[in-house]
Amino acid sequence: MSSMQIQQVLAEMRALQARAIGAPAETAIPTGGPQPVDFATVLKNSVEHVATMQNQATSMAAAYEAGDKSADLTKVMLEVQKASLAFHAMTEVRNKLVDAYTQIMQMSV
Repeated sequence: MSSMQIQQVLAEMRALQARAIGAPAETAIPTGGPQPVDFATVLKNSVEHVATMQNQATSMAAAYEAGDKSADLTKVMLEVQKASLAFHAMTEVRNKLVDAYTQIMQMSV
């Protein structure tokens, strides 16, 4: 997830928080800033980005194993670790979303 996407998600969370506590609409969504983004779109783009990172790391590792002279071991290891970290972070986000969904479904109305 890029820094810009993280900032957009944080802005959305702040806007939702402001709405939840009853703040005026002008403080909820900053003027001149990025427009609200659909949560499903952000989540889908994040999953695609993680998949791309994993594919790139796998292809770099395969190139190194095949003896490609342009494949540097340091870069290969860094890409593999970045992909692994991104996958674990995505898994934790998924777990939190499932927990939140479970708690909401267990609420009595």
